[in-house]
Amino acid sequence: MMTHNRYGSKFSVEVWGASHTPEMGVQIYGIPRGIELSEADFEADIARRRSGAKGTTARRESDIPTIVSGVSEGKTTGEVVEIVFRNSDTRSSDYSEFEHHPRPSHVDFVARAKYGNDIDLRGSGQFSGRMTLLLVAAGVVAKKVVGGLSYTTRIVEIGGSRNEAEFADIVAAAAKDGDSVGGVVECRASGVKVGLGEPFFDSVESVMSHLLFSIPAVKGVEFGSGFEGVRLRGSERNDCFIDSEGHTATNNEGGINGGITNGNDVVVRVAIKPTPSISCEQQTYDFERGEVAPLQIKGRHDACIVLRAAVVVEAVVAIALAELTLASRLSSLD
Repeated sequence: MMTHNRYGSKFSVEVWGASHTPEMGVQIYGIPRGIELSEADFEADIARRRSGAKGTTARRESDIPTIVSGVSEGKTTGEVVEIVFRNSDTRSSDYSEFEHHPRPSHVDFVARAKYGNDIDLRGSGQFSGRMTLLLVAAGVVAKKVVGGLSYTTRIVEIGGSRNEAEFADIVAAAAKDGDSVGGVVECRASGVKVGLGEPFFDSVESVMSHLLFSIPAVKGVEFGSGFEGVRLRGSERNDCFIDSEGHTATNNEGGINGGITNGNDVVVRVAIKPTPSISCEQQTYDFERGEVAPLQIKGRHDACIVLRAAVVVEAVVAIALAELTLASRLSSLD
């Protein structure tokens, strides 16, 4: 199978492996030398993604990172940094039926149509949310490359509700029914300097959205006031300047004007769909039988992947800002 699993030109991230392979890893290019980095630096963000809470998958992996290159005596060398994780808690037999009876709203059908029947889709293969562990690891490195920034990331909606007090009950009700719910994650990056990004194809929104849509189950991205903002008049939505540093009274633009950061917080929200792997019965086409037939999905799946996705969104925002920052530093040297 030939897939393109590399992003970026200045801060470049390449992932390899799959959900049920013995190992999987990420290679990160463009990291300056002399940055302090150790396996312990990854634990806090990896813990935020780890399963175990109600509504998350029963699959338990240790998620212990091993830095195999690019670091010597606790500091980056300027060479490619490679981080490897082992997979151990796998149940590949849970996925055999999907070869002929593909899951609705999942990758089973299109992956085989594009890459052939030999593609490894155990645990959803390279398309699995398991691969987001590698994005989190790359995000940890990105945060170190671009120091001085802070991130505030939170779940702002689950199952149509914006009342955080209702989130747990909504997820529990879906799980009890063998169903799932989606939601929205908001990430706010503070301390971003003025001038990152370019007009058109390398705008901050273009670069960041490209990466955010690489997260499995992401179906929408908005900046600042987003879709709500289009319901306002210009006089209501415009961000008026309040000082000589460019700070604004409101932040409906999400910290970006004309594709370029303006020094205010970069604010992005990401819509994540309900997990398509659900255990309640669905009527969908069985290619072996040649007819629509009932499908009941077995295995261990999240009732609400939003619960573990917040840190992934934050990591991707950090990766995008690292790419944009390194590009800005290089252009200033021209």
